[in-house]
Amino acid sequence: MITTLLTPPICKTPPPLQRNQHLQFLVKNLVQGFPSRYISQDASQPWLLFWTLQSFCVLGVTLDPGNKQKAIDTIMTWQHRDGGFGGGPGQQAHLLPTYASVCALAIVGRPGPGGGWDQIDREKMYEFFMSLKQPDGSFLVSHDAEVDVRGIYCLLVVAHLLDILTPDLLDGTPAFIASCQTYEGGFSCASQPYFSAEADESTVLLDALRPPLGEAHGGYTFCALASWIMLQPYLKLHGRTDPQPFVNYRKLIRWLVLLQGNTIELGGFRGRTNKLVDGCYSWWVGGCFTLLASQGIGGGHGRDVEPPAEAQDEGEWDDVEEPVWSKLSLQRYILCAGQHPSGGLRDKPPKPADSYHTLYCLVGLSTAQHNVYLSQARRAHIAAQWRSPPGYTNEELRKTSFLEALSWAEEEGGSHILGSSANRVNATHPIFSLTMTHTEAFMLHFYKQAISRSK
Repeated sequence: MITTLLTPPICKTPPPLQRNQHLQFLVKNLVQGFPSRYISQDASQPWLLFWTLQSFCVLGVTLDPGNKQKAIDTIMTWQHRDGGFGGGPGQQAHLLPTYASVCALAIVGRPGPGGGWDQIDREKMYEFFMSLKQPDGSFLVSHDAEVDVRGIYCLLVVAHLLDILTPDLLDGTPAFIASCQTYEGGFSCASQPYFSAEADESTVLLDALRPPLGEAHGGYTFCALASWIMLQPYLKLHGRTDPQPFVNYRKLIRWLVLLQGNTIELGGFRGRTNKLVDGCYSWWVGGCFTLLASQGIGGGHGRDVEPPAEAQDEGEWDDVEEPVWSKLSLQRYILCAGQHPSGGLRDKPPKPADSYHTLYCLVGLSTAQHNVYLSQARRAHIAAQWRSPPGYTNEELRKTSFLEALSWAEEEGGSHILGSSANRVNATHPIFSLTMTHTEAFMLHFYKQAISRSK
């Protein structure tokens, strides 16, 4: 009796993914418009659209051509004349809506007139990015605004997707990212650059002792870690500073593992130490494990080819690296606590559903279902077909960044779906939060590459 009270069978049989209800929730918001309470999100119009469009993609649904064109036309009204995208028509350019706008165009856009892709002003986008760069390698999120690692993540994703990476853009950024790691192991929003006022009113940036500002947070941590992964090609080619910036993976993975809730919390993730679990951290925290696995940290690494049975001697161990977190428990949380009965997904009961939590619960479900990894076979396949167009500089950085971004693959037979196969959602790119298909098509266009399907 005492044992039963202490370990109740909470949500022993999770409900199925209520796909139709979630689609109706998304369609209602897209076609009829968002409820009046969303008026406070006027400067987040690109995010509302991106969350909706990408939720459709994760659920395996494509918009019809008419609604795609409406979305494209709407997105292009957000492009600022001086580069980047704002939160609405005529609003100031900002790194966060720039990410949401460009990713939304990756989903619904196409090459050619009126397709959105070729109407992105990449030259002004790059100038906008450089105008935000700070001496410590960080970036303001917009002019006269603050530094935030989430903005740096958004900038790096857009720069990767649009092929506007340069060493000048990335100079100093790895050191800034590393400086945001806290004593717990996670990352804060920024670090103190220690500008020192001099008699002549100039400023001096100290190279060391940049303490992080604030506590470790799941959202900041995902953005910092994804940025760190995106910066690896640059570090290998241009990172000759001494000392080399360093991220303590051991402290990071310990902190991440401890954020997963226990049985009474259904295995959801919290975003900070001693906080409540929240559905959105299914992605912001749950998604970090795939990124760490790509660096050989944490177990659960995918592989291209299973070793043939005859290659093993009798009695030899077949070592299998298990992940350090429970994917099935996270799926249980999303299915049991994340789904709103009326459609859409949420933080936790009794909260209402919203577009933000709908997407990040769904992509969290995706990362818990699929084992996506950096495939050496896929990388070799892409590298063999790389072509260098004339007139391009920084060719090695372009090529390496392109290969790294598109080498992610879903391990065959590596999916673990709680419940029936009807609960399956599409795999998600671990860094960009787009589907693999949209990521590939978008980058092939801007990098001017053509890749055949691997056999």
